[in-house]
Amino acid sequence: MNVLILTPDAVGSTLLQRLLTVYMQLHQFDRPVINLHELTNGIGKYFNTEFNRELLKKHWLNTTSSDSYYQSLPEVTELLASVDHYKTARVAHYHIRQRQDSIADQVPFYRYLDDNFYVISCRRQNLFEHALSWSINSITKRLNVYSAQEKINTFFDLYSSKIQLPPQQLLSHLQRYRDYINWSEDHFSIATCFNYEQHLPNIEQFILDLPVFAGQPERITWNQTFGQEFSDWNRCHYLNSDIGSLAMQTPQQMLQITQQKPTGSTELAPATIRDYLPQVHQEYLQQHQEKYTQARDSIDRMRDLGILPTTIPIKKQTLSEKMFLISNIRECLDAYNNWAQGNSDIAQPMSLDDLQTQAQQEYRAWDPALALTTTAAESVQLSIAKS
Repeated sequence: MNVLILTPDAVGSTLLQRLLTVYMQLHQFDRPVINLHELTNGIGKYFNTEFNRELLKKHWLNTTSSDSYYQSLPEVTELLASVDHYKTARVAHYHIRQRQDSIADQVPFYRYLDDNFYVISCRRQNLFEHALSWSINSITKRLNVYSAQEKINTFFDLYSSKIQLPPQQLLSHLQRYRDYINWSEDHFSIATCFNYEQHLPNIEQFILDLPVFAGQPERITWNQTFGQEFSDWNRCHYLNSDIGSLAMQTPQQMLQITQQKPTGSTELAPATIRDYLPQVHQEYLQQHQEKYTQARDSIDRMRDLGILPTTIPIKKQTLSEKMFLISNIRECLDAYNNWAQGNSDIAQPMSLDDLQTQAQQEYRAWDPALALTTTAAESVQLSIAKS
């Protein structure tokens, strides 16, 4: 079965498509399953010697402007139809918007995908956080990070300088989410929705419940394959570059780390960050690191074989960290609540107390001690009080 994921981005769609593809490798399918990522960025066909057949792959080109979309939608459709292996892929609405294809090209493209793919639409309940994520992405130019080094290099300095978000920018991202919902429902027969808040905490169950696996003799879990729960693996993935906890809980240690940077260098080794993590975090990593590394190496092998275009992305920031990063969170929240009044079918008003409650609940899921430390909670509240 082919699976298409619709997304506005910043809703867990990259994690979902990579993980879905990995889980499909753990099962018995009669054809290779290949993750193509974003279809509108372009795909190519080549002969894969490992599988002894023609496969599609993602084309790695710069797609930061409409001039970079070199492949027409009819060409994408023709390539998709030219091979018989299974595909997992996504279409992001903002790429469609930037491409500016004619309706005459868009409609047959959507029809082909709808007829040949199981369609999942990614959604969020907390649209305020969604808009915060996109606003931070606009500054860092990183929709995803895939290694501890990349995450540290991208975000370390932001925790010292903080971010002032123009409310109008926040509103533009909210309107784009509104447009995404309209677009996805107008053009696709959505089979199911992946709700970030509801399904991410047990993403394995969401994936294994998909009809993709209905014909399998057994639904194989991450633990059965790698000897470790996916939640433990993903927590290690996050903790190996957990600069957010350091910034919120031990700012003096962040200063010490900054002073360790070699003159003229912007890079810090992940090992340097891990050495400063709370003791319980270091002990957790020591306990789970071996199994984590073994699974990561298997996923790297899938990338090398052409099954995945990249490895599994790392959690960039929790809601606590986003609130800590943004200096004018109150102003942004006021702008959001005004917008939510006119979009009550998809957005609910939120208070600072609501945000703090959600932030603490999420933080508990990532903290190995399973509890938000008082210092982290106070750091978030102090940051809000000053905004």
